[in-house]
Formats: sequence, structure tokens, C-alpha cells
Amino acid sequence: LQVIFILYSSINNCLLKQTNKQKLKLEKHSLYYIYTALSKPVQLPGIYQFTFTAMGLLDGRQIDYYNSDGQRKIPKQQWMKEKMQEDYWEKGTQSRKSKEQWFNVNVDILMKRMRHNESDVHVLQWRHGCEIERQGDEVKFSKGIDEYSYDGENFLSFDDKESQWVAPVDAAVPTKRKWDKVPILNQYTKGYLEKECVDWLNKFRDYGEQELRESSPPDVHVFAKRCTTDKNKVKLTCLATGFYPKDVILSIRKYRSPLPEDEIESSRIRPNHDGTYQLRKSVIIQEDEKAEYDCFVKHRTLKEPIIITWETILGMVIGAVIGVVLMLAVGALVYFLRRRKNIAGEYGLINDDPHILIISFVNRSSSSSTGSQNRVINCGNYIFDIPFKR
Repeated sequence: LQVIFILYSSINNCLLKQTNKQKLKLEKHSLYYIYTALSKPVQLPGIYQFTFTAMGLLDGRQIDYYNSDGQRKIPKQQWMKEKMQEDYWEKGTQSRKSKEQWFNVNVDILMKRMRHNESDVHVLQWRHGCEIERQGDEVKFSKGIDEYSYDGENFLSFDDKESQWVAPVDAAVPTKRKWDKVPILNQYTKGYLEKECVDWLNKFRDYGEQELRESSPPDVHVFAKRCTTDKNKVKLTCLATGFYPKDVILSIRKYRSPLPEDEIESSRIRPNHDGTYQLRKSVIIQEDEKAEYDCFVKHRTLKEPIIITWETILGMVIGAVIGVVLMLAVGALVYFLRRRKNIAGEYGLINDDPHILIISFVNRSSSSSTGSQNRVINCGNYIFDIPFKR
């Protein structure tokens, strides 16, 4: 009986652990470093004003930064500044400086290998890092990436499973052969991706745990814009912005059924300046179409999905046309009276452009208070904003 009891207890404990593990949420985390080098500076905002930039991204949020102008590795999160010692930033600065020199040399090498002239701007980029899956205290390596691109095209990448380099283009074959002949390089790359990178990822997440766990719900807006090439068609757009974490579901639906992705124009998920994200999707429909369209947004911060219909906004588009016609008529009448009576002064129109209307909209602040404001809307493009109230 004692043996049976021990066996029963063991089985019961195993089942209990398995059940508890299933209840624990599976989290995915990533740490990536991106290096970008230009063959010459370009007078454009962002990374393009520097010939070399480097940055670290933890779960999509920038944690450090370096460029060829300042030539200092600097923290981009307060917790990075507080937790990482000065020695870390000094060593990081020296490492980034040496990589900058390496990139400058190799951009020239690739330009010559590709037979590209110096009058055009060429870009060499390197991205490396790792992804993990965490369930409770259990951490599992998921994926390692070490890849190079030239002028936006894949040039060379490391196969972590086979421990060798992959050359998708002929111009990368000489580099692949050269690097594969150095086994210690491939061993180091594999070890970095699977071990060292994961250690840094876990360390950074522990340091910035409170801030990284803070989440932000999306603000959702829908728009309607008359197509300039075909006046009988309207472009419906749904925008979700200000959300964190990055994962989100956004669908444009017809009769509550998601439209196929090949019919949708998507901006893909993009970062905002404050570390949150945005996503915009659009579809073109006939203006007189009677179908019910809505924007569906689902995010981990929401208790239930956000659903906004375009029924009201399409009515506003048609109403705006009538409104513009009436305003033009009033404007013509005022102009006629002024010419006829030669009276100086200001008359009825809100402004000098009859295509500009001022309409009311509702603005939702982070404190969930609502207030009414006036927004200038360009009716030449028929853009109207129907914000979401939460």
C-alpha cells in the first residue's frame, strides 16, 4: 500500500506541475542589435544624416544608441543609465568605434564587388540577436539571427543549426567561403547567439522589469478619404496607435468577417517616438456600397476588442460634398454682394479657402477624460476622423 501511495503521489504531483505550467503565460522576448552604414551622408532626418549608426533593441524598445557624429554609446532608457556601470559604456563606445571602421571599409569593398559607382548612396546593414520563450522561471532559447543586407537585399546570414554561413547572392559567396574556413568564428557566433545573447537579454529584462512590464492600450481611429483617381470610390483607413507590447490584431471587416490580407494595404507595425507602436490598414470600396464595414482591434491590454464602424463616417463624406457645394454658393453670393455694393469688411466664410471646414471631434486623453475640440479638415480630400471613446 505504501508503494501504491508513493506512486500515486508522484503521478499527482507531475499532473499538478503540468497543470500549473499550462496556466503560466508563455512570454516571448528578444534582444537585437542593428548596425547601419552609408557610403556617404544623406541630408535626410533620422539615421540617414549619419554615415554610421548602431542601436540595441530589447523587445522592440531602444536601449542604447551610437552614431558617427557623437561617437559615444549612450543609454536610451533610464534604467539602463542607472544599472549599467560607466565601464560598460566605455567598452561599448570602443566596440562601436571599431565596428564603424569595419563598416566603412566593407561598404567600399562591396561597392567594388557589385561594380557600383560612388555617386549613388549604398547601405550595408548588420542585424544580430536572439529570441527566447519564458514560462514562469523556465527560459528556452527560441531563435538566433546574424545577418547582413546590402541596399536592402539579403546578402549573408548565419545558419545557427548547421553552424555555417548562407549566401543567397553570388556576390556573397567569397565571404561565405572565407568565413566558413574559420571554424572558431562559427563556433563563437553560435555560442554568442545561444548563450551570451540570452544571458544579456535576461539581465536587461531583470534590470528594466518594472518599466518593460508596463503596457499601453491602443488609441483607435477610422478615416474615410475620397480617391482622387476615381471619385466614385472611397478609401477606408483604420489606425491603432500608442500600444505596447508590439503584438496586436487589427482587421478591417465586412459584415464582421475579416477581409483577406491581399485586399488590404498595411503600413505594418511601426515604432512611435515614445517606445509604443502604431499600425494602419486601408481598403478601397465603392462610395455607394451599402455593406457594413468596421475596424476590429484586439490587444492584450484590452478586456474586449475595440470595434468601430464606418457607417457614420461614410454619411459624413456624402454630407461634406453637399456642405462644400453650399459653402461655395454662399461664398459666390458674398463675393457678388461685395462687388455690387463695394462694401469693405469681412463676410460669412470661416476662412479664405471654401474647401476647409471646421468640425467637432472628441479627444480621449490618457486619463480617459473626454473633451470637445475643433479640428480643421481638408474637404478637398474628404478626410474625417471618428475617434473611439473608451
